[in-house]
Amino acid sequence: MRPATKHAVPSAGDICRMSAVDLAEAIRRRRLSVREVVTAFLDRIDAVNPLVNAIVSLRERADILREADAADTHLAQGKPAGSLFGLPMAIKDLATTRGLRTSFGSPIFADFVPQEDDFFVERIRNAGAIIIGKTNVPEFGLGSNTYNNVFGPTLNAFDPALTAGGSSGGAAVALALDMVPVADGSDFGGSLRNPAAWNNVYGFRPSQGLVPGGPDVEVFHAQMGVDGPMGRSVRDMALLLDVQAGYHPHAPLSWEKPGSFLEGLATPAAGGRIGWLGDLKGHLPVEAGILDLCEASLGRFAEASFVTEPLLPDVDFEALWQAFVTLRQSSSGSALKIHYDDPHKRTLLKPEAIWEVENAMRLTAPQIRAASVVRTSWHRTLLSLFDRFDLIALPTAQVFRSKSASTGRVRSPDARWTATTAGCRFRPSPRSAAVRRSTCPSGSTPRAGRWAYS
Repeated sequence: MRPATKHAVPSAGDICRMSAVDLAEAIRRRRLSVREVVTAFLDRIDAVNPLVNAIVSLRERADILREADAADTHLAQGKPAGSLFGLPMAIKDLATTRGLRTSFGSPIFADFVPQEDDFFVERIRNAGAIIIGKTNVPEFGLGSNTYNNVFGPTLNAFDPALTAGGSSGGAAVALALDMVPVADGSDFGGSLRNPAAWNNVYGFRPSQGLVPGGPDVEVFHAQMGVDGPMGRSVRDMALLLDVQAGYHPHAPLSWEKPGSFLEGLATPAAGGRIGWLGDLKGHLPVEAGILDLCEASLGRFAEASFVTEPLLPDVDFEALWQAFVTLRQSSSGSALKIHYDDPHKRTLLKPEAIWEVENAMRLTAPQIRAASVVRTSWHRTLLSLFDRFDLIALPTAQVFRSKSASTGRVRSPDARWTATTAGCRFRPSPRSAAVRRSTCPSGSTPRAGRWAYS
């Protein structure tokens, strides 16, 4: 169910409303030409994007259409087509795109044009997608409100007064308003999930290593952020994840995917037990209405023979949160220090970035190790919980969408209001727990214009 938007936008046409799975099939069978599909989405972007600013660094239409025509010629010659063949995609502006500006939402990189793709972007190209531009992000992905001093703010898909969330806010809004059929995102502290919840689409944070990260100057220490899919349906996300996932030799902590995620959706769930964490018995501050919304959504799992039970592990959740903050700062803050050390570039960093760097500079090696020990303990706890439960559920968002898009400021810089997602960041990988046993979003329910994921 899609709510009405307050933006003055026309209804999307038939092509733009089709699922990514169905569009790709229609192109391969030549029921639709790539030019038809790409033109429909470019027209949609022209009509909608000026109101919400979700897509940035859009390529010239003529260049995109030449690529579309070449794709149609490829099909006419009977050559093979990849799973994303002919689909127009805009890549999140935290991922490098060969020959296409990648700003990371920072004035420091406002004119940066990389010469290579991120690994998953290269896979998207090889699967036949046509990259048309980028999706907007907060500066360096910091914060769940998509604004920056390069492109400005991205507005919520349904209410211009409210935030789009972030850091994959541009991707979520572009999906919600049918400007792209499927989208990539990334997630360190809820960035695939919060914007999805606030724009009524789906976001999935994979386990670390499933989607290879890089290329990067450091490939061993940073294990908190991951790339993943977003979509208007679970099937569309699975289609993209099949392309993104899998071992890459230059990402030594990556691993082979266990099979096709899209094909796996054809197997019905056989029922099981769901452990419901809720607000951790009051430990998490949660806006009124969110728990009710999530519990109503969980009730629908009974139709698939799942039983939901309250769950409160014997864990020091404050220590878990502090461990996350320490590991985040040791990773992200340290990575940003190269810009902080340059007096001119430091003036171009937003306060939240400076806060991350300065806190990283205060950390000691024993503090970082102690945080990793806490993370390890939580991993063991999750493994024991998955011996009892098939799914573990908790709210993706602790708050409904806030009225902060115009100011660009969302709550405290330590992002404690996203603490509910910290456990997902520390969860075990499918090598030690089945893929279906994840702590990620499973659905959304509209209620009075507000959404929450469980």
